[in-house]
Amino acid sequence: MPTIVVEVMPKAELLDPQGKAVAGALARLGKSEFTDVRIGKRFELTVDGPITDATRATVQQIADDILSNAVIEDVVAIHYPEGPEA
Repeated sequence: MPTIVVEVMPKAELLDPQGKAVAGALARLGKSEFTDVRIGKRFELTVDGPITDATRATVQQIADDILSNAVIEDVVAIHYPEGPEA
């Protein structure tokens, strides 16, 4: 069964306290080459059957309406499997 991956990130103009905390921890560990960290969410949706245009439209609607909060987050990517399972 194919799996669709949806990536959601905080809007660029908003503060990301979790990312800031991780960036601070990296600096304390001597990993100074990393100057910024943003933390988002990853959702994996397993599909029973082939991925059709209707499935893609449904995934986009779910990503926009349920998986993300449009006020503070952006859906940055939806990855569909390639190959015979799609």
